[in-house]
Amino acid sequence: MSVVMSLFACVSLFELNGRTMKVQRETAANNSGASSLTTANKLEKMKLWNKYKVTSIPSLVFVDAATGKVVCRNGLLVVRDDPKGLEFPWGPKPFAEVVAGPLLRNNRQTTDISSLEGHYVGVYFSAHWCPPCRSLTRVLVESYRTVKESGQKFEIVFVSADRSEESFQQYFSEMPWLAVPYSDEARRSRLNRLFGIQGIPTLILLDTEGHMITRQGRVEVLNDPECRLFPWHPRPVLELSESNAVQLHEGPCLVLFVDAEEEGELEPAKELIQPIAEKIMAKYKAKEEETPLLFFVAGEDDMSDSLRDYTNLPEAAPLLTILDMSARAKYVKDVEEITPAVVETFVQDFLAEKLKPEPI
Repeated sequence: MSVVMSLFACVSLFELNGRTMKVQRETAANNSGASSLTTANKLEKMKLWNKYKVTSIPSLVFVDAATGKVVCRNGLLVVRDDPKGLEFPWGPKPFAEVVAGPLLRNNRQTTDISSLEGHYVGVYFSAHWCPPCRSLTRVLVESYRTVKESGQKFEIVFVSADRSEESFQQYFSEMPWLAVPYSDEARRSRLNRLFGIQGIPTLILLDTEGHMITRQGRVEVLNDPECRLFPWHPRPVLELSESNAVQLHEGPCLVLFVDAEEEGELEPAKELIQPIAEKIMAKYKAKEEETPLLFFVAGEDDMSDSLRDYTNLPEAAPLLTILDMSARAKYVKDVEEITPAVVETFVQDFLAEKLKPEPI
């Protein structure tokens, strides 16, 4: 096994030690020893944090040492579920294979995965004890019915994080879709591993072939109550709002602040940066990697004011920024005119690590 393991690297437990985060990369070359690299530079540590989308600690991520691609985001579940390494190398499996088995309806009847064929699928990780989950469920029920009534083939599979069968049954009784049986803990755990779930509520959206459309189903549902944008493919540029502001904490985000108060006034700003955002998304999609930068436009409202205050940004408009909340770093381009060329250079300099961060 040591020969096979030499092809893999492990980004070990991300942990906070006082104010310092220690990130170790351990390469298992044999059974007796391992080498480690401790990154001293805080910025480099945060790049790893962002690269692997770590939102909670401890977190264990397995990557392919040859390609650098993620093999498994939920290494802690791997260690728990497969302590003898029988499923090594723990690479991702097709959704249909992982979810295979009986699925419940809330009338206690069962079906199988054939009922998902040809459907867009939402995989819903949630629990009754979680207040944000219950709030999202109420909205999601209406969205589910709206999509179904429009004639679209859409199904949701609930993967419970409840603490008892009784809580699961109570919560599931409110849902008009399917669920993995609570008693099938192994399958629930495998689905958590497959999608690298680090918190709830999380709604993963899949296309009719079982390929991921977005991990941000929660944000999409809350932003589109009439379901006009279903099946919610990622948009290159978002208008900053209370419902999607959570994404600011998931990695570096470009935010273009403009002087706009009325609905529709943000469209010129979106059109300005959209070609650049689309190019970045396409580039990283071709490499089967997640985009390293999200794109937002923000007008004059309470949400934007709060963000400016929190990050200590000047009141200027337009104002071009890149905010990295997890690294508590910001990059600011305060010029009189924001042009596509200005944005393009700013983005490319950031990706090439040519910009000097300021503290948030």
